[in-house]
Amino acid sequence: MTLNIVIIGLSVTSSWGNGHATTYRALIEALTNRGHEVTFLERDVRWYRDNRDLIKPSGWNVELYHSLQDLPRRFTPHVRDANLVIVGSYVPDGVAIAEWVTAHAEGITAFYDIDTPVTLAGLDQGLEYLSAAMIPRFDLYLSFSGGPVPDMIEDSYGSPMARVLYCSADPNLYRPHRAEKQWELGYLGTYSGDRQPSVERLLLAPAKAIPDRRFVVGGSKYPTHLIWPDNLERIDHLPQHAHAPFYSRQRFTLNVTRADMRALGFSPSVRLFEAAACGTPVISDRWPGIETIFEPTTEILLVSDAREVIQILRDLSEERRLAIADRARRRILAEHTPDHRARQLEAYYLEAAGRRQRKLSCSAASRGAIQVAEM
Repeated sequence: MTLNIVIIGLSVTSSWGNGHATTYRALIEALTNRGHEVTFLERDVRWYRDNRDLIKPSGWNVELYHSLQDLPRRFTPHVRDANLVIVGSYVPDGVAIAEWVTAHAEGITAFYDIDTPVTLAGLDQGLEYLSAAMIPRFDLYLSFSGGPVPDMIEDSYGSPMARVLYCSADPNLYRPHRAEKQWELGYLGTYSGDRQPSVERLLLAPAKAIPDRRFVVGGSKYPTHLIWPDNLERIDHLPQHAHAPFYSRQRFTLNVTRADMRALGFSPSVRLFEAAACGTPVISDRWPGIETIFEPTTEILLVSDAREVIQILRDLSEERRLAIADRARRRILAEHTPDHRARQLEAYYLEAAGRRQRKLSCSAASRGAIQVAEM
């Protein structure tokens, strides 16, 4: 089976302030390796243009467009002829684009929600990239959140088929590097107001309590007024190729979760997978469903406050630290690589196509029965 796939997403060319890029890159590379043809459509905006870090794609295409009006003029044939068209979350003018895609695509259409908790929390208030009325028009809703969430999307919003499609970590890019441990604990993530209190509680407070050890925070968009401890290093932006060396220089790395994700649960971030794939043990805040991704205490360390973080940093043996890191990496390789996600997407496509064919067959049979009855 070879599919012609069109993806309209936030950005694949730049990972600056954008966790979507590495998720899309990993999935697309895996799909291409499995023989599928993929074209990614991305709006050309200044902040991504000025910070592009995508190495030239091999075997797939990126097309930049400049406005909403540019899309139908240039890409209607692409959308019409594709076997599968995916519209991603946070795409500018996403509602209008979704209407255009579902009106013109002859293949299967899908909405890939890399921000499911944020989407579900904001649908009633109105979002630029998705409306509740659009959800039933997609053949498939690919949810960043698992557990009970896909069923909820079907029951509450009328999706004909909602399935979980977590992000992943490419083991060719995210792998352990031989490096001297430079930081006791680090964090990589774009600034978010609802995530910052957890960063301050679980990283800045331990840094202040252990002034003889070094800490690090990497990521863009942090306000200039924030005050950092003297033993904490700030790195404004790390392009994707720098992620694995960055994780490998940490004894532990921190995962903190946005409020909507923590409340909904079952919503692992891409950084969680990537850090574990690099062989760095992860200290994480607690949220429902995390145990379905990693086994607590043996594959991941869960904490609620600074005291628990400090205890891990001071007391956990090196033998156990390395064992936790090794088990988490093994879990990634066994369940959470891009190839796993590509295979899942193929299965979902076949399921959605089968549902559509059965629906068409039932409609044809009903029309035939009506015609016979009228004779």
